[in-house]
Amino acid sequence: MTTELILRYLHFISIFAIVGALACEHLLLKKTLTRAELTRLAKIDAVYGVAAVVLLVAGLTLWLGGVGKPAVVYTKNWIFHLKLSLFVTIGLLSIYPTVFFLKNRKGNPAEEVTVPAAVFRMVRLELALLVIIPLLAGLMARGIGFFG
Repeated sequence: MTTELILRYLHFISIFAIVGALACEHLLLKKTLTRAELTRLAKIDAVYGVAAVVLLVAGLTLWLGGVGKPAVVYTKNWIFHLKLSLFVTIGLLSIYPTVFFLKNRKGNPAEEVTVPAAVFRMVRLELALLVIIPLLAGLMARGIGFFG
């Protein structure tokens, strides 16, 4: 019971960290950023990355680790697979902005760098897809999508 509670708590808190970090990235993005601002965004993106790893590890442990509900509850639910696919898609979309932040943060802190429109699009698409995941989680909690 204690292990399950801790895992669920880590899963839940990491969701908040992901949403917070992604919202911060979106709010701090501008057409041009100084290298100091890019360094700040890279740090926020690191929080996002760590939270995503914690979320994934806790979630996989809850699913496959024999803790909590039986694995079949998740394995035989198409909504769970959609939710997991959205999470992976968001992770893949985050690669380009992460690489951009890391590549362009070095140099004179006052120097300005033009941010490609694709970075804006990726972050916005990540946020849009992220909004769908809690709806899917709520549907799963009600047993919707189970085909076993």
